[in-house]
Amino acid sequence: MRSRLSSEDVQLAEEYLEQFYHLKLSGGSRRKRHTPAMEEKLKEMQQFFGLGDSGLLDPQTLAIMKQARCGIPDVENVSLYPGQPRWKNRTITYRIAKYTSDLTRKEVETAFRLAFKLWSDAAPLKFVRANHGEADIVITFTRKAHGDFFPFDGPKGVLAHAFEPGEDIGGDVHFDDDELWTVGRRQSGYDLFTVAAHELGHSLGLSHSKDPSALMFPKYKFLNSVKYKLSEDDILGIQTLYGKPTKTDDKLLISKKCDPNFSLDAVAVVGEEILFFKNSYLWLRTTWKSYWNKLREGPISKFLPSIISPVDAAYDLPAKGATYIFTGPKYWVVQTLGTKGYYGSIYDYGFPVSLRKIDAAVHINKYNKTYFFTGYEYYRCCSSLQRI
Repeated sequence: MRSRLSSEDVQLAEEYLEQFYHLKLSGGSRRKRHTPAMEEKLKEMQQFFGLGDSGLLDPQTLAIMKQARCGIPDVENVSLYPGQPRWKNRTITYRIAKYTSDLTRKEVETAFRLAFKLWSDAAPLKFVRANHGEADIVITFTRKAHGDFFPFDGPKGVLAHAFEPGEDIGGDVHFDDDELWTVGRRQSGYDLFTVAAHELGHSLGLSHSKDPSALMFPKYKFLNSVKYKLSEDDILGIQTLYGKPTKTDDKLLISKKCDPNFSLDAVAVVGEEILFFKNSYLWLRTTWKSYWNKLREGPISKFLPSIISPVDAAYDLPAKGATYIFTGPKYWVVQTLGTKGYYGSIYDYGFPVSLRKIDAAVHINKYNKTYFFTGYEYYRCCSSLQRI
């Protein structure tokens, strides 16, 4: 070590390497500025973060140690070793047992819903929130020592930690409530979606990644919940555990359209055609009655070339001869079947950036108002967007 290092720097390094790289120091070796064990663990940490392997506690290494991060060690593979646990069921329940006072309950629930969606989009997993009782993953905001032998360290430093899949505490996620939790990028505090998405990777069985672009990289780096997509490294990891997401078989969908439990994603009118949407498929028929007016069907892209994603919601404005179709954070304006429409962002309407999709929409001609439904809330448009 260099002589200009303070005793606080050395103590920080020792505690960091003990917590995240399993450094073991006896009482006599503590406070010494150079031990073979500490040099070995410094090299291991430097290799993980791409800092070389000098084994010296240099300013660059210290800077990494002082950054906010996940509380899971970097040297353990949580699940990818043979025999390590992963969830046997593909439908996983979760419950938010204790909320933070920094955000509203709705903001907390939305952050977790979006974080879970990142993983369910990449693997055949379904996440269901339970309001009470038992759940596979229990989420808690807590402080300092909280009963799991991994006490939090106060503001900054460790932000959260999670446990690998299993019984009892397995899969649970704990967030340090001494931190300031936010939604979106702020001058101070940490974005809940960013940290939750990472920790849930651990809850599903993933270890830390050495790839700085990966969600499972241990250091905190703000992620835009609207735009962020999992890296290839993250996708490979989750699909190694659970496989690739299953696709709906449109042929099977067609055969079951008369099933009493069959449901539709959206319905809208384009011109003189009524469109019924389900996943990447649609059915349509004209609005005028005729013996020859038979139901037609096919992939959405066959009739609406611009749209290749499943439709979440749709509504039409007869006065303008336009139909608005919503797919995730985008909307499309269509006037004629078979032609490409133009698209925009749902945030053009004034929706909060925490919102990722519209569940349903309807326009009331009599009052010239459009209502958008999402979760347990609805919004009214369009002189100005009003949240109800």
